[in-house]
Amino acid sequence: MAFRLKLPGGMLKIKTYRELRERERARRVPVLKLGRIYIIWWPD
Repeated sequence: MAFRLKLPGGMLKIKTYRELRERERARRVPVLKLGRIYIIWWPD
């Protein structure tokens, strides 16, 4: 289950690998991997 947090300037998402979208897997948006968890920043 993905966690989403709307922040000024964009959306912060926390997901596992199988929940990642293609753009996130290709690292076209900022992605930080911490163990099995991925932290993704989607700017507005």
